[in-house]
Amino acid sequence: MTEASNTPSRPAVAAPARGWRAAFPPAQWLTTYQSQWLAPDAMAGATLAAYAIPVALAYASLAGLPPQYGIYGYLVGCLCYALFGSSRQLAIGPTSAISMLVGVTVAGLAAGDPSRWAAIAALTALVMAAMCVLAWLLRLSSLVNFISETILLGFKAGAALTIAMTQLPKLFGVEGGGHGFVGNVVTLGGQLPDTNFVVLAFGLVAITVLLLGEKFLPGRPVALGVVVISIVVLSVTPLGGFDFKVVGALPQGLPEFRLPSLRVSDVDGVVPLAFACLLLAYVESVSAARALAQEHGYEIDPRQELLGLGAANLAAGLFQAYPVAGGLSQSSVNNKAGAKTPLALVFASVTIGLCLLFLTGLLSNLPKVVLAAIVLVAVKGLINLRELRHVWRVSRFEFTVSMVALSAVLLLGILQGVMVAVVVSMLLLIRRTTRPRVGFLGRIPGTRSYSDMERNPGNEAVPGVLVFRVEASLLYFNVEHVRDAVWQQIRSTAGPLKLVVCELSSSPFVDLAGARMLAAMKSALAAQGASLRLVAAFAPVRQILHAEGLGESVCFAGQRVSVADAIDELRGDKGEVTSKQS
Repeated sequence: MTEASNTPSRPAVAAPARGWRAAFPPAQWLTTYQSQWLAPDAMAGATLAAYAIPVALAYASLAGLPPQYGIYGYLVGCLCYALFGSSRQLAIGPTSAISMLVGVTVAGLAAGDPSRWAAIAALTALVMAAMCVLAWLLRLSSLVNFISETILLGFKAGAALTIAMTQLPKLFGVEGGGHGFVGNVVTLGGQLPDTNFVVLAFGLVAITVLLLGEKFLPGRPVALGVVVISIVVLSVTPLGGFDFKVVGALPQGLPEFRLPSLRVSDVDGVVPLAFACLLLAYVESVSAARALAQEHGYEIDPRQELLGLGAANLAAGLFQAYPVAGGLSQSSVNNKAGAKTPLALVFASVTIGLCLLFLTGLLSNLPKVVLAAIVLVAVKGLINLRELRHVWRVSRFEFTVSMVALSAVLLLGILQGVMVAVVVSMLLLIRRTTRPRVGFLGRIPGTRSYSDMERNPGNEAVPGVLVFRVEASLLYFNVEHVRDAVWQQIRSTAGPLKLVVCELSSSPFVDLAGARMLAAMKSALAAQGASLRLVAAFAPVRQILHAEGLGESVCFAGQRVSVADAIDELRGDKGEVTSKQS
C-alpha cells in the first residue's frame, strides 16, 4: 500500500467541526472522499459481510435468538454507525460477550417464551440507545475510564470461559444444560459418555481449519469457507445421517420495522442489562477504534462514539435485532481488507441485505457444531495469557483484582460479573486515592537534590531532618493516612528531630482538611522542639495554606525554593533562601 493510498486515513489536522457537522461525521469525511478509495471500500465491505454472516449466526445462538437476528444486527448496525460514528475502520455488530450477556440474562426474564425473548432483546437495544444518547448529551464519555484495564482483563477471560462452556456441548454432540459455569461443567461431565464422536471430529476439524486460517490467512473470510464446505459435506455425503443438528431454513427478506411489544416497566431487569451492555460495548468499541485510529494516524471522538453506538442500537432495536457493538475481530477484518472510510460499512450492509434476499435457503443445512467452532475460536482472543503473566510479574495486587473479576463472572454470571467489575473498579480507585504513597526523601550524594530513599537506597539521610513527599493531592479522605505515615516515620527516626520538610511538588491541590492537618502537625512538632517547613507548593496551594495560618515562616513562597534551601535555613544560612523567594 503506497503512502498516497493512506491519505484518507491520515487527514490533515484541522479545527474541530462545530454545529451539526460535529454530530454528523460524513459531513466531514465525504468532503475529502476520492474516487480511488471506492474500490477498496467496496472490497472491504464485501469481505466484512463474508466474515460477519457466519459469525452473526453463531453469536445469535449465544443470545438465544433465531440465527437471522444476528445478521440483522450487522445489517442495520453497520449502516447507522457509518452515519454517526467517528472511526473510519470500526465495524459494528453482535459480539460474543454481549451475545452471551443477553442470552443468560434474558433467559430468566422471558420464561421460555420465544416471542417475549426477542422482544426483551430488542427492548434492551432501545434502552441502551437511549442511555448512549443521554450520555452523549451530558458529555459522560470519560466515565468509562473508571473501569480499569486490569478489571477488563479478568472479566474478558471469565466471559470467554463462560461462553466456551455453553458451546462445548454442541461440540461433543450432547444436550448440555445446567445453571451457570459450574453447573454447565458438571452437566457436561455427566454427558460425556454420550458423546457423538462423528460430530466431535467434524467440529475439531472445523476448529483446526479456523485456527490455521487465523495464522496464515489473517483478515480473510475463512469462517465463510468453513460454513460453505460444511454445508456441502453434510448435503452430499452420508455424514448427514449421524444426528447432526442444523440451523434450518432462515426467513428470506430484510428485517421488518417493528416496535418491541413490551415497555421498560413490563420487564424487571432490562435497565441493568442495558447498562451492562453499554459498558461492554463502549469499552470494547472505543478501545478498538483508538487502536485503528492510531494505526492510520487520525483521532476518534470518544463522545461521538456514544452517538454512533446509540444510532446503531436504535436501529437494532427497531429492526428485530439485539444490542450491537464495535468488536476488534470484525474491525480488524474490515481494516485488513482495505477499508478507507465508513463507506465500507455501507457496502457491507448492502452485501448482507442481498444475501438475506436471495441466499438464505443455502444455510438451512449448516451444522450447529460449526457455529460452536466459530464461537470457540472467536472467544479464544478474549483470554490474554501474555498480559495476565505480565500483570502477575508487575503487580500481584492488580493480578488479584483481575482474578476477582474473572471469578465473579464464573460464579455469578456475566451480568453480575459486569456489576462486580464496576464496583471493584470504584473500590480500586477509592483505595488508591485514600492511601496515597508517602515517600521519604534523602540527599543524592554530592548534590543539593533530594529523592525517594526507598527507591534510591544510596541517598543520604540528613541528621535531625525528616523530608517527606505525598504523591497525591492532600484531601479530606486521605489526610489521616498521610498523617499516620509521617508520624510513624517520626517515631522510628533515631535521634531528636529539628526539622520536618514537606515537599509539595506532587500535590497539585490541598483542601481545607489537608491544610488543617499540616497546621496541626506544625503545632505538634513545635511542642517537641521541631519545626515544619513546606516547600515547592503551587500558588493555589500556598493560598489555602496561608489562610490556615501557615504563612511565610512555614510555607516558602515560590516553587523554586527547594528542600536544601529549607535545611540551609535551619543551619542559619538564610540569605540563599531569601534570594530564591518569588
